[in-house]
Amino acid sequence: MTALQIQLIKKTWRLLRAVDPQLLGDVFYKRLFLKHPSVRSLFKGPMDSQYQKFVDMLSFIVARIDQPESLQTEVADMAKRHEGYGVKPSHYQPVGEALLWTLEQGLGKEWNEEVEQAWQACYQSLTQAMLEKA
Repeated sequence: MTALQIQLIKKTWRLLRAVDPQLLGDVFYKRLFLKHPSVRSLFKGPMDSQYQKFVDMLSFIVARIDQPESLQTEVADMAKRHEGYGVKPSHYQPVGEALLWTLEQGLGKEWNEEVEQAWQACYQSLTQAMLEKA
């Protein structure tokens, strides 16, 4: 990822942090389950706590995106947790699609090709790291 992409991710995430985590999480998961209903079975229990975890994890990643070495342990732990939940490598693409769609909806006029490319690069980097650690 370039320095500009990191800057764009941090800037746009600051804008989205003003959105209620419950709303942001609900939009993300509804989109994911609408487009890929088979993924729903991976999530047990009420989704409310999952919404907060989703936003907290994104906040953690964005806060450290310019310090990848500080993310290594968390990414490895996250990869192992997800593998334990039954997440397969084929699930990463639908999650990425739902994430980008959610970001686009949340950012509205702030979303553009440059921002999309930055978030795609971020997600691809995270996915690659998680798949290597799983």
